Amino acid sequence: MPDKVTVVDYGRGNLFSVTKAFEHCGAEVEVTQSAERVMAAERLVLPGVGAFGDAMEALRGRGLIESIREYAESGRPFLGICVGMQVMFDGSEEFGDHRGLGLIPGKVVAIPDTDSDGRPHKVPHVGWTRLDAPDGGPGWDGTILAGLGADDWVYFVHSFTAVPADDRHRLADSDYGGHRISAAVRLESLWGCQFHPEKSGPAGIAVLSRFLAQSPERPIP
Repeated sequence: MPDKVTVVDYGRGNLFSVTKAFEHCGAEVEVTQSAERVMAAERLVLPGVGAFGDAMEALRGRGLIESIREYAESGRPFLGICVGMQVMFDGSEEFGDHRGLGLIPGKVVAIPDTDSDGRPHKVPHVGWTRLDAPDGGPGWDGTILAGLGADDWVYFVHSFTAVPADDRHRLADSDYGGHRISAAVRLESLWGCQFHPEKSGPAGIAVLSRFLAQSPERPIP
């Protein structure tokens, strides 16, 4: 039996690429706007593009916020991608002050428009960037990034970055102009990728395959 994954359709995600990437990994994919199907999911994926506040409003308009929160509390595997990762946090300062899903403590803030030496640099951060394990962290063994290393680069498109309240929730960082960018986060069975694994070639496919490998009854190997 193929592994099953449910992708939330709230009108703000790159559904085609995400679906095709998971199917490439051998998954059976269900795309849904239904709160009931969200609650029935074995593994849930929340993609996202665009602005934080707009994404939250779209989830609210479809009656999905409480079902996503309840699913997250169930201990089943959850993956947020790009803005889908950002809305997992308490809130964002993007175009005002917006509340998020509150699944991981922390806030989303703007990437500085100058590098660490004060020189202007381009925002949004668009392109291929290397993943770095946070200093002093436990490493990536037993996570969705297991097997990746310094030679693996992934694809980003974003102007804002999540800042976890607890550094232990940082799974991977990336450097952009000398600034520390949250590339991936984790809190128990909740995972988030600021980068787009569905657009990140073999490294991204490996991440999605590792996500599929987990379930409440079968911890990630």
